[in-house]
Amino acid sequence: MAKGKNKQGARRLNKQQLSELVMDFFQYHAGEVIDIKTIFRELHLNTHPAKLLCMDVLDDLLMDDYIIEQAQMRYTLATKSTVMEGTFRRKHNGKNTFLPDDGGEPILVAERNSLHAMDGDRVKIQMMARRRGHVREAQVTAILQRADKSFVGKLSVRKDFAFLLTEDRTLSNDIFIPKTQLKGGKDGDKVIVKIIEWPEGSKNPIGKVVEVLGKSGENETEMHAILAEFGLPYTYPKAVEDAAEHIEAAITPQDYAEREDFRDRLTFTIDPRDAKDFDDALSFKVLPTGKGTLYEVGVHIADVSHYVTEGSLIDKEAVKRATSVYLVDRTIPMLPERLCNFICSLRPDEEKLCYSVIFEMNDKAEVKRWHLAHTVIKSDRRFAYEEVQQLFDGDPEAPTKGFEEALNTLNALAKQLREKRFKAGAVDFERPEVHFDIDEKGHPIGTYVKVAKDANKLIEEFMLLANRTVAESIGKIDKNKRANRESANSKTKKTFVYRIHEQPDQDKLMNLSQFVTKFGRKLKTTGSKIDISKNLNKLLHEVQGQKEQNLVEMVALRAMMKAKYSTVNIGHYGLAFDYYTHFTSPIRRYPDLMVHRLLTRYAEGGRSANQEKYEALCEQSSEMEQTAALAERASIKYKQVEFMADRLGQEFDGIISGISEFGLYVELNETKCEGMIPLRELDDDYYDFDERNYQLVGRRHHHRYTLGDPVRVVVARANLDKKQLDFALV
Repeated sequence: MAKGKNKQGARRLNKQQLSELVMDFFQYHAGEVIDIKTIFRELHLNTHPAKLLCMDVLDDLLMDDYIIEQAQMRYTLATKSTVMEGTFRRKHNGKNTFLPDDGGEPILVAERNSLHAMDGDRVKIQMMARRRGHVREAQVTAILQRADKSFVGKLSVRKDFAFLLTEDRTLSNDIFIPKTQLKGGKDGDKVIVKIIEWPEGSKNPIGKVVEVLGKSGENETEMHAILAEFGLPYTYPKAVEDAAEHIEAAITPQDYAEREDFRDRLTFTIDPRDAKDFDDALSFKVLPTGKGTLYEVGVHIADVSHYVTEGSLIDKEAVKRATSVYLVDRTIPMLPERLCNFICSLRPDEEKLCYSVIFEMNDKAEVKRWHLAHTVIKSDRRFAYEEVQQLFDGDPEAPTKGFEEALNTLNALAKQLREKRFKAGAVDFERPEVHFDIDEKGHPIGTYVKVAKDANKLIEEFMLLANRTVAESIGKIDKNKRANRESANSKTKKTFVYRIHEQPDQDKLMNLSQFVTKFGRKLKTTGSKIDISKNLNKLLHEVQGQKEQNLVEMVALRAMMKAKYSTVNIGHYGLAFDYYTHFTSPIRRYPDLMVHRLLTRYAEGGRSANQEKYEALCEQSSEMEQTAALAERASIKYKQVEFMADRLGQEFDGIISGISEFGLYVELNETKCEGMIPLRELDDDYYDFDERNYQLVGRRHHHRYTLGDPVRVVVARANLDKKQLDFALV
């Protein structure tokens, strides 16, 4: 229809006629975004009843997915096909979703319309006719590619068959396993199962055991089960370990000739007491100068790229793993043990190959000069954080003899670097970590809270400085070299791996601002990036030691975006750095290994690397980092429940750390373990969940349970299979 055809207005049009008119109008203006006033004007809808009828028509067309509302009262013709391809996401409650390949909004797929698709399957769907008042739905018409997904759980073996009882949130029913598919698994064993069939009309999928992990409840079994649950490896392929055994560890005369020699510098490592892979060391030297004091500070990083060549068997395995995984009682390394704990580890009194950032700094922590170099070092001493902290605390018995000047000077420089960082707008998120003392069988026998002190911060600041400096060397264009525009353009084209962190989500910041008013706090969310960061830091400082501290920190963390790896640099908001990367841990992080290779390539005059290839590697590394973090948290939760299972019936003091419609979450003061008081345990009244004010309110007696309230609880239940701890009020 040509615009303006409806010259007589819409007074004599009924709803069906107007609907056809509006549909023709959008077809004529396909691809355009049209606001409501334009629709009224072009269709000559001048009366109030005609406009109301048009709004009703537009609502119907939105429900039918004929048009899309791009912004408030701005519409465009929906050009999507009713047949789409994408990824299927299975939900435990049957409200599955379909994620279109083009990145559109998720679409509901009810269980009856799922064709028994599994989580992660690539599927084809057909949009269904939309029912008034209901969300749009689709049905799966074909499964294009099965996801390589396995399930971890406990076997329940009967006479002729078995079931896998799993806590996997993507399945609403247990997996049926024929007796011929048990692979020797027995009742109560933890196993890994793959689904081989899901017959039409059957509630239960049919699976087969692919690996028996061991008896449920045994430490080795449970840790392997956690890794398998997240698709992480718990053994190292023999072929990769064999390849590592054939690597020549000796430093050759050519290596010495091609590298800067730092073996004569005072050099040391500072790591956790139980660390085995030392991938960073510091060297220190006072430089003779007539213009004030200058210090040479070397940040030396294990040169993994010298031993692990791109595309090798070891490298391919490292790409898959992307990171070392740290569970409560073990490390699952990215590299074979011979590399991470021996050849590359910067152990004391051993000559090692490094990639180093050498700084010349004054006593104000200003970098006067720096350079990047492949080096040979020899660490003089291996320190634990606690040993260095003894010196900083003024303990005369500190085991740091001969290193006092270096350590005290570096500590003073680190404090200044840290102060500058926060002045520039870095966000101060420092939360204490709960750790377990483990016996020889892996059983938790005690807990302690680990707080970062000056010794930790010393290492942190110099690693941050090295990471930022090498990122700037590639990403930042030197203003003094802008005379030649062409050279500046070529500089920007160099592919590099950045560690990026976006600004906080504005809506979440507003929610945080509204939330903290309940505790009499204020958070200003407008202004520059630095203003917002400083306001956040002020809030986090104010709640230190207050009953709302844990909750405010948790809600503030949720407002933050997740840091990730990318070849497209947007800066790092949390650290307040315009350029940042990961250079300092190539033993345990694959992006650091990529950075070492790229830096070497560009230092030798090489052309820019393929961006698509490195962006794909960045995405893989970011995904694996998140998966590793989930596995680590699962192992902590398991050990918390295991630790408290030995204390059933005992009473503890705690604070309410969370509130939901299901009950109260309580964190114990002594052990920092968290459990739930289910709503059924609060039987003195009928409680309503006040979500806005984070509290439960009794209907009859009006008693309130609020976040941060102190409570005394008894340990009621500890379910290791579900990693679930239940308390009851005393």
